[in-house]
Amino acid sequence: MVAPAPRTPVGRYGPEPTAATRRAQRWAMAALVVVAMLVLGWIGSGVLRDPVQWKTIGFRVDGAASTQVTFDVTTDPGVGATCRVQALSSSYAQVGVLDVEVPPAAERTRRVTVTVPTVQEAVSATVDACSPLP
Repeated sequence: MVAPAPRTPVGRYGPEPTAATRRAQRWAMAALVVVAMLVLGWIGSGVLRDPVQWKTIGFRVDGAASTQVTFDVTTDPGVGATCRVQALSSSYAQVGVLDVEVPPAAERTRRVTVTVPTVQEAVSATVDACSPLP
């Protein structure tokens, strides 16, 4: 025969929770979930409100003097952007930088390819930032 599990002494770990205490805990947990959802929604809406989005598609090193970079820029139709494109050395030093103006267009996403002049051979290239045209 198996002995029943021993019970803890009454009051040893605080008073036994009452129905009201359990109800309050459930309300507190529900409020915490609602607050967490609101915070996540607020953060998500901030990402969606970003007026310009960009994605580096690729790059090609043309030697020590230049690097070609291809990237996509997404804006609202009719809105242009200015993007800063950079080429980096193996030590992550910026060896070339170019500010590119992407004109307004009817399409939301435009693919752009530019050649960045460099002072030494780059090992990578990327779009550093984009902002809407004034």
